[in-house]
Amino acid sequence: MGKKSKGADFVGKIPKGVWLLISLVVALILWTVLSIIPSTSRCFPNAIKVIGSIQTMVSRGLLFKDIGSSLISVLLGFLIGFVTAVPVAFLMAWYRPVRFIIEPWIQFIRNIPPLAYVPLVVIGVGVGRTPQVIVIWLATFLTMTVTIFQGVINVDETLIKAARVLGAKDSDLFVKVIFPATTPFIITAIRLGISTALTTLIAAESTGAVAGLGMRIKALSNSYETTPMLLYIIIIGIIGMLAEKILKYFERKLTGWQEKREI
Repeated sequence: MGKKSKGADFVGKIPKGVWLLISLVVALILWTVLSIIPSTSRCFPNAIKVIGSIQTMVSRGLLFKDIGSSLISVLLGFLIGFVTAVPVAFLMAWYRPVRFIIEPWIQFIRNIPPLAYVPLVVIGVGVGRTPQVIVIWLATFLTMTVTIFQGVINVDETLIKAARVLGAKDSDLFVKVIFPATTPFIITAIRLGISTALTTLIAAESTGAVAGLGMRIKALSNSYETTPMLLYIIIIGIIGMLAEKILKYFERKLTGWQEKREI
């Protein structure tokens, strides 16, 4: 037991920045190994080639155009998904008839891969930005609705009863009791929504997009240009990590009162 405690203390003394550096070094070593092995070298070109492909895509006038196009689609789809998910989740949790009508459809549609309904969306609204936003909206809406709904129904009943005894109306309960208590779940829903938006990107941009990270990955795969394709995959991951960092900052600000177990 003592040895475990000493080990934990040693790990705790190492700054997180050092652990990040170690993680990066390990990933680069693994990447280098994969780039050397004949069976995987074509799928994983070495890091130097991938970094060099930045200039290639910039010279083609595609890199920043693709990043900008994807960010617009992801942000629009996510924001619309969040704005619609919050009221639907609260109504489902608060009013049983609403839950009985809507929940079966949410559970049904959320199990269908976004790629499956892309053709229907394209037929319905045509090609361009609109179908991309719709596909991302639908995927994020379903994910966030379920998460926020679980948060609302798990609010401590004692808090609600106490508020009612003190004369709180439904509007007061939402604003002063339920919403604050549900904030951690809303943050989790946002985190899952952003992740879902990014993982849905390739499906969303298969709707006839003329630019975008997902669209470009598909185009590069058709021409077997694995080096810039890997670059684009890494860029999507970096965007996701940056979004996570920003979200964690706001999470600390909004849920500083919540006790968390240190790992």
